[in-house]
Amino acid sequence: MKFYLSFCLGCFLSSPLFAQLQPSAALLGEQWPAQWIAPPGINGREYGVYHFRKTVHLDSIPGHFVVAASADNRYKLYVNGTLVSIGPARGDLLHWNYELVDIAPQLQRGANILAAVVWNFGQHSPEAQISKQTAFVLQGNSPNEWIVNTDTSWRVIPDTAYGPLPFRERWYYVAGPGERFIAAGYPWSWEKPGFNDNGWQRPVAISRGYPTDFWFPWDDNWGLQPCRIPPMLREPEQPLHIRQWEGIEFGPNFANRLDHLTIPPHQKIRLLLDQTYLTKGYFRCRFSGGRGAGIRISYAEGLFDPKTWAKGNRHLDIANKPFIGVTDSIVADGGQNRVFETLWQRTWRYVDIQVETGEAPLVLEDVHGIRSGYPFERKARFESDSGEWPRMLDIGWRTALLCADETYMDCPYYEQLQYTGDTRIQALVSLFNAGDDRLMRNAIIQIRQSLSADGILMSRYPTRTPQYIPPFALYWIGMVHDYWQYRDDPAFVQEQLPVIRLVIDFFQKYRTPDGILGHVPHWNFADWVRGWPAGIAPTRKDGHSALPDLQFLIALEYAADLEAGLGHPFLAKGYQHQAEIYRKTIYNQYWDAGRGYFADTPEKTQFSQHTNALAVLAGLVDSVAAASLMNRVLADTTLAPCTIYFKYYLHRAAIVAGLGNAYADWLGEWRRQLADGLTTWAESPEPTRSDCHAWGAHPNIEIFRTVLGVDSDAPGFRRVRIEPHPGPLTRLSGVVPHPAGEIAVSGKKDATGKWNFTVALPEGVTGSFIFEGKQRPLKSGENRF
Repeated sequence: MKFYLSFCLGCFLSSPLFAQLQPSAALLGEQWPAQWIAPPGINGREYGVYHFRKTVHLDSIPGHFVVAASADNRYKLYVNGTLVSIGPARGDLLHWNYELVDIAPQLQRGANILAAVVWNFGQHSPEAQISKQTAFVLQGNSPNEWIVNTDTSWRVIPDTAYGPLPFRERWYYVAGPGERFIAAGYPWSWEKPGFNDNGWQRPVAISRGYPTDFWFPWDDNWGLQPCRIPPMLREPEQPLHIRQWEGIEFGPNFANRLDHLTIPPHQKIRLLLDQTYLTKGYFRCRFSGGRGAGIRISYAEGLFDPKTWAKGNRHLDIANKPFIGVTDSIVADGGQNRVFETLWQRTWRYVDIQVETGEAPLVLEDVHGIRSGYPFERKARFESDSGEWPRMLDIGWRTALLCADETYMDCPYYEQLQYTGDTRIQALVSLFNAGDDRLMRNAIIQIRQSLSADGILMSRYPTRTPQYIPPFALYWIGMVHDYWQYRDDPAFVQEQLPVIRLVIDFFQKYRTPDGILGHVPHWNFADWVRGWPAGIAPTRKDGHSALPDLQFLIALEYAADLEAGLGHPFLAKGYQHQAEIYRKTIYNQYWDAGRGYFADTPEKTQFSQHTNALAVLAGLVDSVAAASLMNRVLADTTLAPCTIYFKYYLHRAAIVAGLGNAYADWLGEWRRQLADGLTTWAESPEPTRSDCHAWGAHPNIEIFRTVLGVDSDAPGFRRVRIEPHPGPLTRLSGVVPHPAGEIAVSGKKDATGKWNFTVALPEGVTGSFIFEGKQRPLKSGENRF
């Protein structure tokens, strides 16, 4: 079994060659010799799965053989039976990604088989999947490799084994269908040498390939660009545990694993398998015999109570609950060692398997998952005398990993969409835990590319259905500002400034004569607060609402910072002047002296943690008043409470107000989820739809930024600020990745109650150390206090 997994899964992981593979100048700036090809006789917009093949003869094995591969919707590329690439990473038609892969290790003298499965889920496609029509393109990186280019010399066949199994559910679900797979219709070994493809068809050539920046008037085409991110990880998951079974008995040596299980003829069985933690990736089922037998595989994050829709303890509360989940269906053909692998990813903790056999016995050889996602490497470390921090960090990291793929995802099960509000938090988790900014850069670019003619960004992108959440456009400005603070890359930030200006101008249009925002069109989502319809904060009939005013004020300040820091002082002064006036106007409109809070609307009848937290972050109160305000905000149960997502801003405001030593006291919801057996952080308090939403992973930022105290003190992280907030801890230590290396901090309280700290900074990095109101300079290398 170990050999089987290593052979099938080790074909590619996160290749170290990624950084070395560069597209040739011709691929970037000229019309490609290769053609987009498609199966004949289709309109290209319907559901379909297709196999492409070409035989290439080589006299010798080259040292390198680099190809660019892409498809619409998606592909898996094989060379001589070995999987070498999956893609393309999601984008839009003007920015369509291709993957560069060196296939030389899989080539041999003589005949070589290049093969690709290409599929289009048609009307069942995930919401994040943009599409033009079914097609495939493969282009050699140089003339020496053009022998593989796609044209009508390739062969293609439709795969009738597949069909869609849409998932109908009470919640919003847009992540794609399950798969119906009839093994008798599948061309087994189609991707390997020796397969006879003489009966296959010649494909139709649609058009040549064109780079994104190359325009040709006669073709409505995909704008091809090299993928900005590395290949996604593929690695075997741990075996699943059998938690429940029906219709079958296990012997005394039952090992609680599904391994070579024989189901006799004319029998129905059901197995409930538990991964013991939530995961995401491709799912495999290996089976033999059982001609005509049906295998039904369903996937769920947890099991719902049918009356309350709550899930309870994810590990313990599984009895008498219906299984609701995305489903794949297989009909066996009687062959040996058949392997079904899902075309697209599934998310699961629990897997429900139902089998019904006919005249012949079926052997379930094995079922297992192949974890897939962005290949983040965890570099941050934290240790202390708190037993709960490691568990919280591990759960937060798993949450972040499951919500990071070819784009960031709000959730891996239900939507798989890159929402800006979620993504800003996710990107900071990536920086503080992995020090990898590539997916963050990709997100900033993709969201920028969603710009409308009105000057507003979509709330999520890529997406087939335009959706606008105006505050998320402001959070995109915040994300660019975050990048500017933590990465020394002014040229990249400079590229974003024109769109930042357009977004600011969009909101300016809705300022009313009294100086604050009126009604801003579209969905002004703030947080999933019970009593706030569609998550929209209280709003007066004329559109006046404190939350969007404060969000816009903060964005103005970010824009002023960026313009000043990147050499545009005139624009910076304009934004600063607007912000100063706006700050006074907001204070006068929303401050309620009687209650001592900022109100949600000018009527001053409704109050929330959200408005008061943003008022602190926007600088509407001085530091002394901020501490008093935030202490009351955190304790007052009459205020509309922040849920998991907006607690990021609530906690930031309390930290800015000087309350960081109480950070551990604010994590009650996370402790409740620990007690409920979650292995990732949920979308919202129970009852929750999604068990995995990366916006809940923000403790993986603040444990390093606040508790350990590591933060940027200048654009580009060129200076650091170390200000630990140990709270009740008596010792702590940790490492945070920095563009120049690692920042290490350790501290211990001695018997007299005095703290001793050591701080190590990378070469060339300086900063300041602040503790209990005292500030000391930091130099490169080791510092002791």
